[in-house]
Amino acid sequence: MRKSYAVIWCAVLSITLLASGCKKKVKPLSERIAKTWTAESVDHATTVVYTRGGSANSWPGYSDFRLILTTASGVNSATLTEWNKDSFTGTWELEGDTKLILKNLVPVPTGTSGTIEFTINSIDDSKLVITRLSTSKKTGDTINKYTLSNP
Repeated sequence: MRKSYAVIWCAVLSITLLASGCKKKVKPLSERIAKTWTAESVDHATTVVYTRGGSANSWPGYSDFRLILTTASGVNSATLTEWNKDSFTGTWELEGDTKLILKNLVPVPTGTSGTIEFTINSIDDSKLVITRLSTSKKTGDTINKYTLSNP
C-alpha cells in the first residue's frame, strides 16, 4: 500500500513540475515594441476620429499613420508618419514599462522640441495602445490615444 502512495505522489509531483516548467517566457518590452505599427483606431480627447475600415471617419488620413520602431546594432530608431503624411525620424527609448519616448525627431514636429512622449496603456504581440502625454497642436490641442496594430 505504501508503494502505491509513493508512486502516486511521485506522479503528481512530476506532472506539477512539468506543467510549471512549461510556461512561455515573455520577451522584454523593448523586443515586443520594436515593430511597424499602423493605426487601428484613434481618439482625439474622448472622440473617436478614425477606425480602420470605417466609412464615417472624420480624420481618414490616419490610414497613412505609421510608427516604425527598430533596433539595430544597439541603436533604437523611430520613424513616425502622421495622418497628414508628415514624417519624422529620430530615436526611441522606454522609461520602465509604461512610457515610450520618441526623441531627436527631425524635422521637429509642430509644438514639440523634437520629443514626443506616450504612456503605454497595453501591448501584446499584435496590438499596442498608447496615449500621448502632451497635446497635439495639429489636432487642436487634444490628448490623443492610439490603438495600433502590427499587420
